Amino acid sequence: MDVARVAVAIMAKAPKPGEVKTRLCPPLSPEEAADLYDCFLRDKVAQVRTLGGAAGVIAFTPDDRRSLFEEIAPGFRLIAQRGADLGSRLLNSLGALLRDGYVGAIAIDSDTPNLPTDYLRQAVELLGKPATDVVVGPSDDGGYYLIGVRQAWPALFDAMPWSTAEVLPETLRRAKAEGLRVECLPAWFDVDTPDDLERLIVSLAERDDGAPLHTRRFLRRRGR
Repeated sequence: MDVARVAVAIMAKAPKPGEVKTRLCPPLSPEEAADLYDCFLRDKVAQVRTLGGAAGVIAFTPDDRRSLFEEIAPGFRLIAQRGADLGSRLLNSLGALLRDGYVGAIAIDSDTPNLPTDYLRQAVELLGKPATDVVVGPSDDGGYYLIGVRQAWPALFDAMPWSTAEVLPETLRRAKAEGLRVECLPAWFDVDTPDDLERLIVSLAERDDGAPLHTRRFLRRRGR
């Protein structure tokens, strides 16, 4: 096992036109949407690399695209996503990492290229302490951009109303029912819709640190 005590798994899809970021079409073409998603992935990999005390992982799909993710995230551990829905894929990915001996496992989406790195650091630090069972990063749309656990609790993932505004409140309700100690990070936004993309552009214009590099380059090519 990696010397790190916490694993951070990026939930990733192969950036194939017509299968990723489809709600951004239009204004983007399917090819442009796939290129943007590829940028999101590469920026998230770069961000996770900066985390001290964490092991970088890519939980990828489909399972025949391993070589693509080896190129995107050299040095990261790769695990294929398993399961019929998002809940089972999250549970199986996190469970596999915990069985390998990590004290905590975090799943993070690949749709938040400008998420403050400090939020991820907080998640790693919190999950490394026995006083925290679950850490959640709320999304503005009612879901979450991150969930971390010290044990694989099926109740947090089974039969969840995915892709609705009820995901976060239902997760917190179930965690409370299980008697779990939950820490919530600051809220952030996913980039799923044209309005989200405009919000991202405004947010990046307010920062001058150069990150996320790949996403900025994509937007510059489009004159944004």
